[in-house]
Amino acid sequence: MPHGDREREGRETLSEERSVEGRSAEKRSAPGEERNAFIEGRNAVFEALRSGVQIDKVFIAKGEIDSTLKAIASKAREAGIAVSETDRRKLDSMSVTHSHQGVIAAVAHTRYVDIGDILEIAEKRGEVPLVVICDGIMDPHNLGAIIRTCEASGVHGVIIPKHRSAGVTATVAKALSGAVYHVAIARVANITSAIKELKNAGVWIFGTAISGNTPLWDAGLKGPAALVIGSEDSGINRLVSDNCDFSVSIPMFGKVQSLNASVSAAVLLYEAVRQRKNDR
Repeated sequence: MPHGDREREGRETLSEERSVEGRSAEKRSAPGEERNAFIEGRNAVFEALRSGVQIDKVFIAKGEIDSTLKAIASKAREAGIAVSETDRRKLDSMSVTHSHQGVIAAVAHTRYVDIGDILEIAEKRGEVPLVVICDGIMDPHNLGAIIRTCEASGVHGVIIPKHRSAGVTATVAKALSGAVYHVAIARVANITSAIKELKNAGVWIFGTAISGNTPLWDAGLKGPAALVIGSEDSGINRLVSDNCDFSVSIPMFGKVQSLNASVSAAVLLYEAVRQRKNDR
């Protein structure tokens, strides 16, 4: 084997070893500890994809996509994993091994479930389903705060999209303060399809909007319900909104006419808890 090939293989092997070590260390970490788990190197990432490792996103060097990187991107997309073409300087800053070979995969900090699993959790508890759908929550701190409130209020599961959303990264895990280990999270390719699946299971969909025509306390949240929380910038996607059964608003009495997404989620969820625990 030529010296250059041996050197490249050695760097990739080292990358794989350190990546595996990084994953093991992440598993040993205390709940909420900030630690990114990355898999680096072409063979390591491809093998992780092939073996079904839970991956949030694959980062590939922008403008350097050869046949190997194309195969990795194709494999990731087949598995429904987001692929991001990323400036090499950003990859360099993300890399622990400094030998990423143009590709880094971010490992999920939780094992995602199916929507059916969420509904089964409610059934096993003997409770009416309460689900939260996060539509376009890009800020990991916001997503973490929403999921933490979901755990505290007894939500049976959270649904997030694979694209146009934060995943359950180290930052989200830290914001969750351990709640990530107690909340079922489903990551779906299409929110509208997820809503249809919930509707087929008898769940009513409550979208949230400043201009919603149903005030919070008039929303009937005692029955099977899914609350859709949109991004602070653009709210709920139009197509998602069109598929909601109700549009709920939080009455505002001050000069500020909107709330942080995680605060809105908390207000809505505890109204649902109030309705379910007490007679209206």
